[in-house]
Amino acid sequence: MRRLSVIPALLITAAVVAAPAEAAGVSYVSIGDSYTSGSLIPNQVNLPCTRSDRNYPSLVAQGIKPAKFTDASCGGATTEHMTGAQIPLNTPQFDRLKADTSLVTVGIGGNDVPFAEVVVTCAGLGAFKPHGSPCQDYYSSNGHDRLGDKVRAVGPKVKNVLLGVKARSPQAKVVLVGYPTLMPDDGTNCWPFLPISDGDAPYLRDITKLLNDVLAEQAAAVGAVYVDTYESSVGHDMCKPASVRWVEGIVPSNPAAPVHPNAAGARNQAAQVLAALS
Repeated sequence: MRRLSVIPALLITAAVVAAPAEAAGVSYVSIGDSYTSGSLIPNQVNLPCTRSDRNYPSLVAQGIKPAKFTDASCGGATTEHMTGAQIPLNTPQFDRLKADTSLVTVGIGGNDVPFAEVVVTCAGLGAFKPHGSPCQDYYSSNGHDRLGDKVRAVGPKVKNVLLGVKARSPQAKVVLVGYPTLMPDDGTNCWPFLPISDGDAPYLRDITKLLNDVLAEQAAAVGAVYVDTYESSVGHDMCKPASVRWVEGIVPSNPAAPVHPNAAGARNQAAQVLAALS
């Protein structure tokens, strides 16, 4: 997987200052799911889509100061909601793309697995079982990983999204943003705070990495830029103390949706996008 240069989240201000001046003429559109919309991060400016004005697209917009900024991201969105309506108040996200759009950030794919269902399933199976791998066992059959298959199946769907963006906005720079670290990268767990069995912690870590690998492959295949937010968020996973974590656990300690980036996580996502744009 191609690795991009990393700017720590605490240096987001410096990254904003360093943003290229020519971005002032940019027409920027953001599309994606709840990891893009910033679900329950204050301030929520679109409750049906749990969209925050402190999500990473908003922070990127503050940095590059585009001539026009449209955030169509919506919590719960799948690849199908790029061309189909998700809720009455959120028409297809592609509707915001124009011929003169010059920058598009995309954060999609997790809900196509769907990853939220996986986390709930694994937490339920591990609630009373600190040891073992009940989640991996559940998704395995005759040594075959069904969850891995689901993740790989996301690839063609994301590729179609990226091609759809390019078709509608042929002059746009297309940036696909990956998913951050959720479980500790060293394979440990934090049961019972996060009820994932010790054998399932590295399994779920690797599933997240697999999803990011799939996304990076699709970006490379169509000439889009892939932004890795995993590497920069190692050490800030759901098991870390509230002041350190960038992704909340099943019971959040900071304002954010469960198993979603908090405000610090959004700042890191923005920092990585700004680094790619610089």
